[in-house]
Amino acid sequence: MKHSPLPVFLSLLFVAWTVPSTASDREWTRFRGPNGCGAGEAFGIPETWTERDYRWRVELPGKGFSSPVVWDDRLYLTSTIEETATFIVLCLNTTDGSLRWRKDFQAKPHPKFKANCDASASGAVDEDRLYIVWATPDEHVAVALDQRDGRDLWRRELGPFVAEDGFGVSPILAGEVVVLGNDQDPGGKSSIVALDRKTGETRWEVNRESKKATFSTPCLFEPEGGQPQVIVLSCAHGITSLDPATGAANWALDDVFELRTTGSPLVASGILFASNGAGTAGKYLVAVRPGIPERGIRPEVLYKISQAAPYVITPVAKWPLVFLWSDRGIVTCIDGPTGNVHWRERVGGEYLGSPVRVGDRIYCIANSGEMVVLAAAEQFKVLARVDLGEPSHSTPSLAGGAMYLRTLSHAMALGGKNAR
Repeated sequence: MKHSPLPVFLSLLFVAWTVPSTASDREWTRFRGPNGCGAGEAFGIPETWTERDYRWRVELPGKGFSSPVVWDDRLYLTSTIEETATFIVLCLNTTDGSLRWRKDFQAKPHPKFKANCDASASGAVDEDRLYIVWATPDEHVAVALDQRDGRDLWRRELGPFVAEDGFGVSPILAGEVVVLGNDQDPGGKSSIVALDRKTGETRWEVNRESKKATFSTPCLFEPEGGQPQVIVLSCAHGITSLDPATGAANWALDDVFELRTTGSPLVASGILFASNGAGTAGKYLVAVRPGIPERGIRPEVLYKISQAAPYVITPVAKWPLVFLWSDRGIVTCIDGPTGNVHWRERVGGEYLGSPVRVGDRIYCIANSGEMVVLAAAEQFKVLARVDLGEPSHSTPSLAGGAMYLRTLSHAMALGGKNAR
């Protein structure tokens, strides 16, 4: 069955809505940047580099898997000192990596899944506030801090968090609310929660079945002739579209997933890509044309890809190409509208961080700390391999013409202003 893709300009519409009007290419406001697309501008970044090419490289306290978010000349990261159960929020100067402020929170020690830590979720930031979430078996906490000095603005405690493998869902901003995923294992109270960005008060909450805790960060979709939609994934509910203003359900594909959802959804040119899996392997990825209730359009699964599907990792696109990077180091380039495979090649390594695209290049960090650089093209080509010096489970961030990298205990800046 043939399907014509939605117009390319739809992707521009939803990006315009998701990012605050004052944001620019100097900002990277959430996990994987604008609407989680993983693409941005970064100038002067070479195909390969050495330590001498970093603008700065600084040591971080503790360890963390979260990715940087950036507003103007401020970069935000989370970290954890597991021995003391200290959760740390850091604000660095993007110019030289110097510390602007640090905020510590105390949690209770608890057993952890070996591939996770308390500082796995990335923050979200707007022109006034930094939004941070973390969860332990005893508490699921969301806080808003003044992004300039780290002052507490509000704090919400959402109850216990039941998940054998821990927590890792990042917040997203949607209009006047910050949306928090809260899907838990059996025995937990699952929900999707929207809090007022200014006050932290609950705007809406949708209760959900507890089947398998998800690590998938939501995204947004704003179709032509329709209202904005929050897209959330879970094993129990498949793909669900919610009204960001009210939490009302727009549509759902309840039975689309068999296993846990860990990678985040990607919307590219009006098509939604999402996957499920277990262990270190994806079961399959689906490409979906989202529903548009205002136009009488129902959601439709366009195709599935099972071979070398990603599980933890979120795809990246250079439309009409979509790149699927599997956790076990196999990369597949498909035609987005049809799912036809252009190439599938093994690059090696194991991965928990997702790829980002800068122009015609794709960058992804292996767990070992090796950055693999590929050509974003119909022909497979490895452009470079760069050793970052220590392991990493993080995704690069792009802002102000620079790429910001995070390993377990260091942050680095490459390219951008004053690039070598």
